[in-house]
Amino acid sequence: MQTILKSEITCPNCGHKKIEEMPTNACQFFYECDNCKKVFKPSEGDCCVYCSYGTVPCPPIQQNKGCC
Repeated sequence: MQTILKSEITCPNCGHKKIEEMPTNACQFFYECDNCKKVFKPSEGDCCVYCSYGTVPCPPIQQNKGCC
């Protein structure tokens, strides 16, 4: 199965959406919204912001390798 590298991330504060390319060598723990400038982190139990707020989980999760 091919790993998807783009995910649409939705800000939990203002609802702004943006398609981002996910890193393949590290989890992204912090993300700053382009719209409201709020910096947010993953929900409890998730390894990165893409797993919490994205349309596609991060590459390691997609590949069944667990969190970064």
